[in-house]
Amino acid sequence: MGMDLGNIATRWRSLQGSNNWEGLLDPLDLDLRKNILLYGDHAQATYDAFNDNRHSKYAGSSRYGKSRFFDRLGLKSTCGYDVSRFLYATSKMDGPGAMVIKPLSREAWSSESNWMGYVARTTDAGANLYGRRDITVAWRGTVQALEWAEDFNSGQVPISSLLPEERTELDERDVEKLVRRGAAKVQQGWYEIYTLADPKSPFNKRSAREQVLREVKRLVELYKDDPHDLSITLTGHSLGAALATLCAFDIVINGLNRSKEGESSIPVTVIGFASPRVGNSEFKQSVEKLLPELKILRVTNSPDLVPLCPMVGYVDVGVEIRIDTRQSPFLKGFGDAVCWHNLEAYLHAAAGTQGKEDFKLVVDRDIALVNKWVDWLKDEYLVPPSWWIEKNKGMVPGADGHWRMAQPLDHDIPHPEDDDDDLD
Repeated sequence: MGMDLGNIATRWRSLQGSNNWEGLLDPLDLDLRKNILLYGDHAQATYDAFNDNRHSKYAGSSRYGKSRFFDRLGLKSTCGYDVSRFLYATSKMDGPGAMVIKPLSREAWSSESNWMGYVARTTDAGANLYGRRDITVAWRGTVQALEWAEDFNSGQVPISSLLPEERTELDERDVEKLVRRGAAKVQQGWYEIYTLADPKSPFNKRSAREQVLREVKRLVELYKDDPHDLSITLTGHSLGAALATLCAFDIVINGLNRSKEGESSIPVTVIGFASPRVGNSEFKQSVEKLLPELKILRVTNSPDLVPLCPMVGYVDVGVEIRIDTRQSPFLKGFGDAVCWHNLEAYLHAAAGTQGKEDFKLVVDRDIALVNKWVDWLKDEYLVPPSWWIEKNKGMVPGADGHWRMAQPLDHDIPHPEDDDDDLD
């Protein structure tokens, strides 16, 4: 079954922030640790499934199809979920820190779009396992180390275009005054990734925003009469955490977390890792005016500098929980900027940080995962560095004896979603 889920099923509301995580952060509650690790695995899946090999004509896509996605990744801890939709994004950015990985092949599956994450939902068995029917949106961060931090445009753009055209009860909470007049702003780079469409790409005739909102709306409608309670959780690491925050705000401000007129809202929670700052002080005020429907938990590694960026004109949102990889006795040396920012290192610290000084793995998370993408475990544990690689870097022998790049597993080629009827 994987990780022992403890009392997540009975305590899910408080673990998702119904009481703003009061009394759960210091010391860090054991069930909250497990909940954080669950969504950390969802975020990590977006990296592990991403094909960043530019020599493959499928570079920029998911290596695995939706039907066996979690099985292919070996994610027993996310059992009880299945993927309902893949998400694709495009970007204007070029250069070494660009979000879009472009294949070298002239026969590339897409030269404009990249796979950017997924929407998943608990199965019937999973709904019983987790105590509710959970809709999870996982956003991928960049795979270009930390180069994006310098390359992203530091300018801000207003988010007034996210507001619904008709007036809603949200106006009574003065959200409109901050957002509609253009005072609430977010970083331009991730706003464009979230909202840009590209008529040349069959994967981004709709923006990532349109894709995810349509799917969340569909699933909320699908489960409106479900006997289980509903929750919506967004997660991501680094850039992915920024997108999760922006998307969660968008879901709530547009009322997509309400299945029926007049019904109580579905709780929307962000569990983000290493999130940079998303917007200005007016954006923060706008987020706070959506309480208690929207809750944000930021997991931050103390030596990681990315959560402090951008430094000028931006503020933090939500509740912060600090972990510290420097306390782990399993790691060699102090580390560096890449190690401090690494998501698996974050999850290792979340499993063991006990306070300012102590470290104990109270959740049995395999330490070998730390070295999945970096070289940080002490040599005595005999775990090779950067061991998460595709077999033979994706090269497979054909019947004629020649080696070629393999196609993505479980589906012939990446393809637009079947429910996007205007993409034909």
